[in-house]
Amino acid sequence: MTEQVWINGELIDAARASVSVFDHGVLVGDGVFETVKAQHGEPFALTRHLKRLARSAAALGLPEPDHDTLAQGTLEVLAAAPRWPLGRVRITFTSGPGPLGSARGDAGPTITIIAAEQKPFPATGDVTVVPWTRNEHGALTGVKSTSYAENALALGYAAERGSGEAIFANTAGNSARAPAATSSSSAAGACSRRRCRPAAWRESPAS
Repeated sequence: MTEQVWINGELIDAARASVSVFDHGVLVGDGVFETVKAQHGEPFALTRHLKRLARSAAALGLPEPDHDTLAQGTLEVLAAAPRWPLGRVRITFTSGPGPLGSARGDAGPTITIIAAEQKPFPATGDVTVVPWTRNEHGALTGVKSTSYAENALALGYAAERGSGEAIFANTAGNSARAPAATSSSSAAGACSRRRCRPAAWRESPAS
């Protein structure tokens, strides 16, 4: 991790960085994020990531993130970090502090930017199809939401079975996504409890 992080426009020491315990990103997972690959201190496809962050925020009814501010914050965090051969930058945008429930507060969003070194991914790896389905018609479809408990559960399930990645099927039985890698296939594939087909998986630190 870097020694400095960016919170709401301020670059501060990581040791004293904090967000409110009332932040809805903590309480109910009400937020969106992007993970940006960095090579030797330079972010990859930052504009595209920030555009997708804005689309995710709009889908959740959150205020539009300021593109230029977040781009500058990303560059500041990377400038304060070692020039790792491969790194990842996490940009998180939540609805901010709110009440102890699902209703949002009016204090405004919380925005954090942090960076860390990323070890190279292996060229190949085993995957496990998990027994839970993703709802392709749900409100969070296509949103990079901070509500990632489902992914954490799936990765744990896969690890228990000797795999480094998990694959979800959707309600139609097609491969939906992988929690820790970017998946791609040449055509819609069918999933069973043991496998998806076709299976072509491209691992990426930007998921």
